[in-house]
Amino acid sequence: MRLIKIIGIMMMLLSLSFCRTVREPLEVEESVNLERYAGKWYEIARLPNRFEKGLKCVTATYKLCEDGRIQVINRGHKIAGPGKVEEAKGVAHLKDKGQPAKLKVTFFWPFSGKYWILDLDERYRYALVGSPSRKYLWILSRSKTMDEKTYDRLLSEARARGFDISEMIRTLQDCDN
Repeated sequence: MRLIKIIGIMMMLLSLSFCRTVREPLEVEESVNLERYAGKWYEIARLPNRFEKGLKCVTATYKLCEDGRIQVINRGHKIAGPGKVEEAKGVAHLKDKGQPAKLKVTFFWPFSGKYWILDLDERYRYALVGSPSRKYLWILSRSKTMDEKTYDRLLSEARARGFDISEMIRTLQDCDN
């Protein structure tokens, strides 16, 4: 009897695994000039994540290093603590030099995450960045604001690529930074 229950549970779990949604591979920008990508970006919106919870005025600054790595500095002001700033420093590198849109970022060794540039303005004014798991997503801009037409286009692009954008958070950018 116990064996029958175990087999039944195993069959149920097996059948559920076949019901999972199959996602297309996540496509990235074909051509990214990391020298042009370097510099300061303002976060316009993001999917919720634990490391940015309660932050506003979030920025990401990228600096190319001589050894080919990229220094990453993420900063954000605490909403609940005016004047308090959180900063995280990390390092990004290319896993494959032929795919400069696919970065691997480490903030706390040995943990790293995939940071993929999904959509990039030809003049490097805005970017859509996410992870292949589709758990993380950011809309970035070189300025603190973005016109609604561009924002809506990037959201549509993210949705078309399989991201659940229903919980996107617009990032308040009201600080003097």
